[in-house]
Amino acid sequence: MISALELGLIYGVMALGVYLTFRVLNFADLTVDGSFTTGAGTAAVLILGGVNPFVATAAGFCAGFAAGVVTGLLHTKGGIDGLLAGILTQIGLWSINLRIMGGANLPLLRSDTAFTPLKDAGLLHSWGGVGLLVVSVLLLALVVYWFLTTDLGLAIRATGDNGQMITSFGVSTDATKILTLALSNGLVGMSGALVAQFQGFADISMGIGLIVVGLASVIVGQAIVGQRALLQAIVAVLVGAVAYRMIIFFALQVGLNPNDMKLVSAVLVIAALLLPKVLPSTGRKRSKTAAPAASAKADA
Repeated sequence: MISALELGLIYGVMALGVYLTFRVLNFADLTVDGSFTTGAGTAAVLILGGVNPFVATAAGFCAGFAAGVVTGLLHTKGGIDGLLAGILTQIGLWSINLRIMGGANLPLLRSDTAFTPLKDAGLLHSWGGVGLLVVSVLLLALVVYWFLTTDLGLAIRATGDNGQMITSFGVSTDATKILTLALSNGLVGMSGALVAQFQGFADISMGIGLIVVGLASVIVGQAIVGQRALLQAIVAVLVGAVAYRMIIFFALQVGLNPNDMKLVSAVLVIAALLLPKVLPSTGRKRSKTAAPAASAKADA
């Protein structure tokens, strides 16, 4: 259970990236499935080459950042639909990731990673380790919150809300889109680097279907915590990432087949998307049925 909590917090970094594109920019970016593995593979290769694990993690961020720039350029400068631009980058990254890793799998079990100090101190897979990860991820969430409250961050938020309006104020929406996609995939790449170090390997298929995990984290978290305020919405994403991992953990504990986890993820996202729509509609139906009765009383 503790390992699931730790992994959920690490995936929370990825969920923050998905939040930037899905909620802030209102952009469905499928680059995530490829950039996650790009960050993991980049960090793994550097660690095996003797590079400091924290430097390797930063390199994973940069690799994901570059992938996001490619998607942004394809969409803004190439005029390609955003969804298709993400798919094209994702497909291209599959071959690039194989080139980076030199194979389908890179083991890190005998190498020092960013989690080695925690392991040596006996904090990994303990509540102390969970506490340190909570503090670290919350600090990152506060950085994201601060960034989105700056002038540049407000321009990015305005681009997602009303691109035509912010263009009239002289803001380049192409630039804000490229930057947001880059930062989003940078966070995704950093998460991939951390997950590879936490699990002890980087695999070519570790990013498959990850966009569903990110969407589940964003949607479920905001359904639990809410999203009225910006900071509330950002923290909700982290809560959703942990909640998603715990749901998967308990699903495995009750005996579900691990091969069914992708189906569980899809059902979870569908339920989180449909429930808010079904509940308000019930209220509307009741108000509509009550309206004729009220008018009848008024006529009487």
